[in-house]
Amino acid sequence: MVYSDIETAPREELRELQDERLAETVEYAYENVDFYRDALDEAGVAPEDIESVEDVSKLPFTTKEDFRDEYPDGLFAVEHDEVCRIHASSGTTGKPKIVSYTDEDLGVWREVMARSLYAAGVRPEHVVQNAYGYGLFTGGLGFHDGVEELGACVIPTGGGNTARQLDMLQDLESDVLSCTPSYCLYLAEAAEERGIDPKELPLSTVVIGAEPFTDPMREEIEEALDVTAVDVYGLSEIIGPGVSIECEEVQNGLHVWEDHFYPEVVDPQTGEPLPEGEEGELVVTSLTKQALPVLRYRTGDMTSLTYDECDCGRTVVRMDNVTGRTDDLIIVRGVNVYPSQIEEVMVDIEHVAPHYRIDLYRKGNLDTMELTVEYTEDYEGTHEELERDIRNELEETLEVKPDEIEVVGPGVVDRTETGKVKRVFDHRDEE
Repeated sequence: MVYSDIETAPREELRELQDERLAETVEYAYENVDFYRDALDEAGVAPEDIESVEDVSKLPFTTKEDFRDEYPDGLFAVEHDEVCRIHASSGTTGKPKIVSYTDEDLGVWREVMARSLYAAGVRPEHVVQNAYGYGLFTGGLGFHDGVEELGACVIPTGGGNTARQLDMLQDLESDVLSCTPSYCLYLAEAAEERGIDPKELPLSTVVIGAEPFTDPMREEIEEALDVTAVDVYGLSEIIGPGVSIECEEVQNGLHVWEDHFYPEVVDPQTGEPLPEGEEGELVVTSLTKQALPVLRYRTGDMTSLTYDECDCGRTVVRMDNVTGRTDDLIIVRGVNVYPSQIEEVMVDIEHVAPHYRIDLYRKGNLDTMELTVEYTEDYEGTHEELERDIRNELEETLEVKPDEIEVVGPGVVDRTETGKVKRVFDHRDEE
């Protein structure tokens, strides 16, 4: 069972639709966005050169810096009186990435979110507790509108206020929770602190996203709450949540809604397209956006693509779970390390909790990495024994090893009730 027939359409039919929509999008962007007209002219590409998705690599990339350089509305393709909603993605430079929607764009967003939720197992008779933040962040309203489009009941709790979240889960018997993976674990801990068995909460499904996580962390969530944890993916620059999602039946890759978003994977260093199954940086082109068409957006997310039909019957391409971000890459003593690599090793070790932090320092001319890890409440050994186990496992996996490992008790590593959890603290530029 699918929400829309396009999810199981033959690849040939889907490709014809993509070819048509890509050509229309490029022409539309060229005619209505000065930035894209200049970029295409500089690249020597005319709209008529783009006849199919086979030509997509001729197009220049769009980057986060472009969004910030064109702040606030330089990438808009419509006049302000045609814009129905504005959202923004937080920026490290102080300038957020502003995104806009026409009424038709909001309709597309509602549809792909309803489609996503249905794939995750949400049905009209369910109660969905939405713990993503409302406001300029796209997560809260994106989920909210999708739940209503699907016909289910939404409880707009928003981020934080964990005591009330638990009350609502119990008193209103919520079937589904949507939030970040780190908040799922925080919620389970908070329940235990109140004397509530997290497994006894009425939840059957959690839809988690907005930050990278590993399969061991997903298993920890599913075990702690006795739920199915479904990964959802999206980003404000493209539309918000709803670009892709796992199906509850298989949970083997996230189905990309290719009738609206065309995905590629490229080498993060060279920008060259990579073949199916090879990991690289995800690049997405919008195919139906009016207010803010986006050509070849470099997401910074590391993944791979699979075109085989899923066992659930969906034929759309699947992207692997995001393993990390190109801007999350840690370079220590000339060696590349992703935090997710460290997390994957640690969470697989018995009695190690999925809460950690990495601190980077520079002592003289030498980079050093310190790792702080929590043990689980049922651990009865010594800090030294667990530290030795962690070090041994990391040494077999990573090219660069932590210089120091500190094992601490449950609850010592900082948690977050709202937003995305911070794992890496780089002190190397501090005086």
